[in-house]
Amino acid sequence: MKTLKLFIITLTILIGEFKPGNCDLPCRARDVGIEGRSIVCVCDANYCDTITKETPAKGTFVAYTSSNDGKRFEKSYGVVNGIGAAQYELSNESTQDDDSIESSLCIKNNVILRVMTSSKKQTIEGFGGSVTDAAGINWRKLSASAQEQLMNTYFGPEGLEYNMIRVPIAGADFSTHPYTYNELPWNDAALTNYSLSREDFDYKIPMIEMAKAMATDEVKITATAWSSPIWMKTNEAITGFGQIKPEFYQSYADYHMRFLEEYEKFNIKIWAITTTNEPINGVVPTVNFNSLGWFPRQLGRWVANNLGPTVRNSRFNETLILAVDDQRYIIPIWLRGMEKEDPKSIEYIDGIAIHYYGNFMPATVLTRIQKRYPGKILLSTEACEGPMPWDKYKVEVWSWDRASKYTRSILEDLNNFVVGWIDWNLCLDENGGPNWAHNYVDAPVLVYGERDEFIKQPMYYALGHFSKFIPRGSQVVEVSRMSTTTVPNIAVVTPEGNIVLVLHNTNTYETNVRVRISALRYIDVVLEPESIKTVEINPNS
Repeated sequence: MKTLKLFIITLTILIGEFKPGNCDLPCRARDVGIEGRSIVCVCDANYCDTITKETPAKGTFVAYTSSNDGKRFEKSYGVVNGIGAAQYELSNESTQDDDSIESSLCIKNNVILRVMTSSKKQTIEGFGGSVTDAAGINWRKLSASAQEQLMNTYFGPEGLEYNMIRVPIAGADFSTHPYTYNELPWNDAALTNYSLSREDFDYKIPMIEMAKAMATDEVKITATAWSSPIWMKTNEAITGFGQIKPEFYQSYADYHMRFLEEYEKFNIKIWAITTTNEPINGVVPTVNFNSLGWFPRQLGRWVANNLGPTVRNSRFNETLILAVDDQRYIIPIWLRGMEKEDPKSIEYIDGIAIHYYGNFMPATVLTRIQKRYPGKILLSTEACEGPMPWDKYKVEVWSWDRASKYTRSILEDLNNFVVGWIDWNLCLDENGGPNWAHNYVDAPVLVYGERDEFIKQPMYYALGHFSKFIPRGSQVVEVSRMSTTTVPNIAVVTPEGNIVLVLHNTNTYETNVRVRISALRYIDVVLEPESIKTVEINPNS
């Protein structure tokens, strides 16, 4: 029997040596030796690391690992074991008795999980990033070939296979100046001078067009306004305490409709609009960038009487309306206020948009929202690191800690009924801009235009552990713990019937994980210290 085991292990390794995925281009690593930081991967017009997803054969799995010590989507292979059947060891793990983990549950680095494939939850829409003016400006600093490399590394079949984008309606803080559409003539309620900006034509539309051309799936686009034209606002300013004047409620609804029409001219379909970025910023005016405030009851009135009917009675009536678009701790208050003002506002919305920042409230609030408003999707629409006043660094190049925070947030959201996760700027410069309000932040990709290169930070790979391997249409399933310890995780069943798990080891030591996919079948994997591992299992025998 031992001879048979050794033969099978050797054969598995040999097959692994010749798998097509081993032709992936490796990370061109850069490490400047800052203590506590990981590496970045450097790309230019001629070279960028790639990752292809391999389809596991029946009864096998493929694992992909990224870690603080420098692994980037490193592949490994294994087989599904069965109690009472011939036992095969992982080709890249040390030989281990089948019951060794389960007989030592008291050891802190042993974890057993049970995937309950019959207990299905929400269906995944996808993952992506935002096409802002700043992203476009940095993208345009690169040569044409390097521009293609950057978009391919996000959307292409050898990249992260993003299938979602968020785009601002007019300007945001990540622009070189504050602007809206139809700023003149003053009080132009009919929007007779509505037109797109130079930034749309030079940056946002070309980026979206290239993303669509490279993507392996439909790219679903969510659009958001940061502010209306200032003549619509009570304070007649781009920032500060200001809401829409009631006489312009319908004009602001039409403002969104005109955006759908203008982008349609470029064959860009908007999948969803949100009800204005972070409405709390114009109510509690602590930010110095583009904002528009909505008190909860005002928002309910506008959605029920203006935005909802305008969208639903138009040829864009399939466009989703996502409410609030702010931090999770204010969402229940705003939804209840909208509902109290006019229940029709809740009927008109298709979902709720959620932001990443200041989430002091546990993610379980999202499950409570889902139960209160069944049938409404939950979508995370904006996230970045470095935005808070207490952040020591706006840009923290090579930070594994920031990748770990992203991973933790995505796992929390997906385990609480969120259907997708959209990052903020696709790329920024080394200072975290440009940003007219000096609200600099970090990004997964940083562009160095003078060198015609860009770097992919650990955050990029953290995002890829979800976007690359969890296709649209996957269903989240329950994972139960069968040991005294656990690791953060998510499991889905793909449209093809495979099981995909993302496992996050935040510990500084190695962790053994046994994943039971049925009562009698399991896989064993080892999680490297401070690592993210995505495992795709073909459960068919």
